[in-house]
Amino acid sequence: MNTTTLSAPAAANAAPLAPTRPATTEPAWVRRALIAVALLFLTLFLFVPLVAVFVEAFKKGWSVYLAAIVEPDALSAIKLTLITAAIAVPMNLVFGVAAAWTIAKFDFRGKNILLTLIDLPFSVSPVISGLIYVLVFGLQGWLGEWLRDHDLKIIFAVPGIVLATVFVTFPFVARELIPLMQAQGQEQEEAARVLGASGWQMFWRVTLPNIKWALLYGVILCNARAMGEFGAVSVVSGHIRGQTNTMPLHIEILYNEYQFAAAFAVASLLALLALVTLVLKFLVERRVNAAKELLQ
Repeated sequence: MNTTTLSAPAAANAAPLAPTRPATTEPAWVRRALIAVALLFLTLFLFVPLVAVFVEAFKKGWSVYLAAIVEPDALSAIKLTLITAAIAVPMNLVFGVAAAWTIAKFDFRGKNILLTLIDLPFSVSPVISGLIYVLVFGLQGWLGEWLRDHDLKIIFAVPGIVLATVFVTFPFVARELIPLMQAQGQEQEEAARVLGASGWQMFWRVTLPNIKWALLYGVILCNARAMGEFGAVSVVSGHIRGQTNTMPLHIEILYNEYQFAAAFAVASLLALLALVTLVLKFLVERRVNAAKELLQ
């Protein structure tokens, strides 16, 4: 039987493994204290309020909860919320992919300005964005007279709600795709072009498979914000019960009318949608991180 051993010089020259050291030099009790503070903060300001919503929703029994959900105004709010998200999210998906492709694949004058404009909804209050739409499309706005003459209604109607939601949510998809597409570079697209692929073929067969998880992640975030948006929608909706109230607006009205059980019932439904979104976000985030590690 053949065995291989290190010679004396080789054994002497073999470098010993460096002992692993923690990334920080703080004592163990400091790290434990920071973790405890973080858990306490999350418990007090996240877990407890979330649990309280469901406790209050079912406080008066299942029959009261179900009656609040199936009430006509509540069903109208749920329907409008889903319709708004179903319109706004695909629009932002198309915009996000187009913006990310343009910024990551091309160099042009004004590129930094475009990046700044994409981030604009993050820095502008949603209420201000709603007021901007009122200024443009309202009855006394810039286009108000023309819209009235052509019997078109934007403000205090579904189109205004959709426009406000699109404005508030459009950075999410683009901001998820831009860093990933910049990290990927253009080598694969250039190789596909050399092999004779058209622009659409490059996108569907090269670019899209590489960005699919980041794209889905951005869509999930966009959808969560679209369903939960309050400020901008509140300004342009007019709070018309059964017509222009989304779920957040319906919850506010119920709470202001001291219908606490109904308000928490609808709030629990919105929270449940948020939890489902959070689970999907976690699963997709793992895929996104795995894809980024492969690129490094």
